[in-house]
Parts: sequence; structure tokens; C-alpha cells
Amino acid sequence: MMINCDPRIEKYMEAVESGERRASKEVKALMKHIRYCFENEDIYVDQEQLTNYLGLAKYFPFETVFPWQEFVMGLHDCTYWKDSKTPRWPDLFCLIGRGAGKDGTIALEGAALASPYNGIREYDVDICANNEDQALRPVKDIVGAFEQPKNIKKLKRFFYWTTEKVIGLETNSTVMGRTNNPKGKDGLRSGLVVFNEIHQYEDYKNINVFTTGLGKKAHPRRSYYTTQGDVREGPLDDMLEQAEGILFGGDPDNGMLPFICRLDSKEEVHDEANWEKANPSLPYLPTLMDEIRKEYRDWVKHPERLTAFMTKRMNIPDGTSQIKVCSYEKIKLTNREIPDLQGRVCTCGIDFSKITDLVSVNLHFREENIRYDLNHSWLCLQSKDIGRIKAPWREWEKRGLLSVVDDVEIHPEIITEYIEEQMQNYSIRMMAIDDFRYALMAQYLRNIGFDAKTYKNLKMVRPSDIMRVATVIDSCFANDYFAWGDNPVLRWATNNTKMVRYGRKLGKEDDADIGNFVYAKIEAKSRKTDPFMALVASMTIEDAIPYAQVTNAPDLGVFTY
Repeated sequence: MMINCDPRIEKYMEAVESGERRASKEVKALMKHIRYCFENEDIYVDQEQLTNYLGLAKYFPFETVFPWQEFVMGLHDCTYWKDSKTPRWPDLFCLIGRGAGKDGTIALEGAALASPYNGIREYDVDICANNEDQALRPVKDIVGAFEQPKNIKKLKRFFYWTTEKVIGLETNSTVMGRTNNPKGKDGLRSGLVVFNEIHQYEDYKNINVFTTGLGKKAHPRRSYYTTQGDVREGPLDDMLEQAEGILFGGDPDNGMLPFICRLDSKEEVHDEANWEKANPSLPYLPTLMDEIRKEYRDWVKHPERLTAFMTKRMNIPDGTSQIKVCSYEKIKLTNREIPDLQGRVCTCGIDFSKITDLVSVNLHFREENIRYDLNHSWLCLQSKDIGRIKAPWREWEKRGLLSVVDDVEIHPEIITEYIEEQMQNYSIRMMAIDDFRYALMAQYLRNIGFDAKTYKNLKMVRPSDIMRVATVIDSCFANDYFAWGDNPVLRWATNNTKMVRYGRKLGKEDDADIGNFVYAKIEAKSRKTDPFMALVASMTIEDAIPYAQVTNAPDLGVFTY
């Protein structure tokens, strides 16, 4: 039995549990988790505080406070441990469809926590976003509400505001929007940090700067509000993984309240009754519902032009604006255990654009249909693009998946020394490298026994080779034949790669006479593809690998030619 909860929270939970309100599998799992916590932990909801917080909504142009908002604010802002009186769920992760009222929720939460009803002095609310509009939108919502003629006189007794900030006079708490620039943020004394649209964050630089200022005030909180987006291997994916561990894996929540609203599958989009799974405000917003119906009809006709419909409205990533190698869901399935490959036959692919940038080597193994890949990269610290790379490469370095070279270039000897070391463990049958890169590497590869003319064990890869192997790669993704281990570098690079039709004529929109597919970068500077292209190179010669190999092959020794 749930005790010390609040009827408004329980009402939403019962609507989800009974099926009265359709909800994602994650939200349903959250209901079970919340019930377990109230039944087994010494926690309580400050019902008076929640009533006061929600009461501030009358100053906003809201027709109603939606049940999901009452549920989220009740747990995140008003639920406490009995003994310590500290927040039970100080971290809110809210993934919700576009149009649900995210900015309005942030505005109401910010005003509530800066109000006298919170009572903690200088409980600043810092709203962090990638651009000024996103950061200031909730602040503008508060100001717009407070400046309604019927509200001004009363609210000026409790708040002072400008176009850029709102100050609670009794507690001297400030609500302010801050753009995505971590410089100069170390002196913040936030009570609540709100991260707006974290799907745009490619690393933790800004998140770390803001959150390290927490703890200087009592009851520190974080709110992460976002729709789905196109950035992979970033904070959003990490939070989704953490949330799934809490909701389905039995992991402790560590104070996180994961409220994840999305379709359970792409197929559910064709039943509009499912749309509230991604946007729980829809049943109360008929105008928005009509707009989404129009977008759906347009999307069905031209999904490649309207990818934001699935990504933003339904929180299901859709990559059809770029013809991606495959969906990120498929890329994640490559995170499968790699067996002991000692002594096994493999091919080796090398790829780089410039040796002053990023270089990758891929060892490719095959066991019937299953492909195993061992991938390693080197990053030059003097690369002109290094400031643009929004990926946790320092973490990758610590894990041994990436080597950092502090020199003017990644010298070819570094690459061949690595390959020579691998030859002590694996039988590298053939080498493959891009035709235009071979000249730089030729002598160094020859020194370790790989040459196109003398030894005939090196292939210079041309676009026609990539066109032929692209269909094999596509089949491997479709059938889940790839096993890469836990290699975020290779996953990141694969997600950065798009397919382009070789031979397309400029200005030609139809698909006639445009040739086959090759691979290209989605973005030329910050989204590197070299690890994936090294894999592609190694697969152009996979016929050199026996179709079936014994998983635990006997050690036959290493032969150097």
C-alpha cells in the first residue's frame, strides 16, 4: 500500500496502470518503481508545498496543469526522505514529444523554486541550452505571465523581473537562462540546473561545468528536458541507457526520476491513439492534435523530407534525411561479446583522410556469417579539427580504444608497429587501403610484409570495391551479423557515415542513372568516419578469410614473410 504519497500523483499513476491513458513501456515501468519506493522506503510528499507550487499556474496562460506535470513536479520537487528532509528524486530526466509544454513546465518549476514556497535562500535556477532562444524561452514565459495586467500588482510584491531574469524577492533566488558556453560558469551557486534539449549535447563539457556548482545550496536538483535528436553516443544516449537499467535492469535509481515518453515501436505511429505515449499532453490539446494529424499525413507521403515528425513528435530517431548506413538501434546491436580470436585468420583495413588528423586500423574476422571486428584509432593532438570533435575521446583513450599522438603527424611507423604487434596474435591474410592513401604507407607496409606487386597481399581500394561490399555490409546490419564488442569509437564513426549514390549528377533529383552506393561523412569536420571506413576496407577483401573457422583454433605459430 502506498502511504505518504499525494492523490494527484496516484491519480496519474492509476490512469497509466489501468490503460485509461496510453503510456510507453518505460512510463509503465516507472509506475511500478514509484509504487515500490513508496511501499518500501521512508519517504513522503509535501502536499502543501505541491499545492502551492501548482497554484502558481493560475498566473500562467495555462488552460490546465496536465496530470503528467503534477506527477513529475510532485516527485521531483516535493518528495523527500523523512530522516534527512532531502529530495528523494533530485534528478529529473524527461524525454517528451515536441508540443507537450516542456518550456512551460520549466517556467512553472523555475518560478515555484524561486518563490517563497520553497524557502531556501538564493536558490538560483539556471536554465542551460545550446542557444539563447532555448535558454531564455522559459524565462520569457515567466515574464510574460507576470506582466499580465491582472497579475502585475500582486506579483511585484514577491518578484522582480527583467527581460532576462526573474528574482524571488523573499529568498533572493534568480531564474536565468544561460547559453551553451561553459567559460565563466565555475562561480555559479545553483539550486536547480535545467538542461533544455540535451539531445543537442555531444559531450559533457557544459553539463560538468554547471553541475559542479551544485551542492553549495540545500536541496540541489537537476532537470533534463528534451525531445529525441540525431546526436548519438552523447549524454542523451547515456541517460537513456541509465534509465533502462533502472526501469528494467534492477539498477538503483541513485535519485534519478526517468520519465520517458515515446512510442514503443515505429509501427505504433499508424494508430493515432498511441501518440499520447510520446506526448501525454495531447488528450488535452485538440489544436495540437489536428496539427500532428496533418504532419502525419505529410510524413506518410514523404518520410525522407519530414524526419522530424518521428524524431521530435514521437521520440523515435529517424535518419532518413541522410541515407545513413543503418539505424542507430542496429548499430547498438554490434555491442556483442567477441570470442578469443587468437591465431585466427583475418584481414586488415587502414583508413585516414590525413595523417595529421585521425587514422584507423580494423582487423576483420569471419565465422560463417558472423563478422568480428577489432578496431583501433589514433588521434593527432595538432589536428585542426580537434576543437570540432564533440565526442568523449579522452574517455576512449583511457579505455585503450584510441591512442593520442602529441606530434605534428601520426607517423606511418606508429601504424605499422601496431599492425606488427597484432601479427603476433592473429594471421593477417591480406591488407586493404584506399588507392589514394597507399603511396604514403607503401614503404612502411612493405617493411612488415605487405605489398601489392611483390607479395600480392595488399589491395588498393577503389570506389567500385566499396560499391560491391556495401550490399554485404547492409546485409550484416540487417541480420545482426556484426560483433564489435563495446567499441563506442566504431559505433560513433558508423553513425557519422551516410550512403551516397556514386555518379549522381548535380541537380538531378530522380534516381535514374546515378549508380551504386558509396560512403561519405555526414559532416566533414566534426563527425569522423575513419574507423568505419577501415572496417569497409577490410571487408573488401574478406574473401581471403576461410568461410568457417574453428572458434578456438590451435596455435600454429606466427609466420612473417
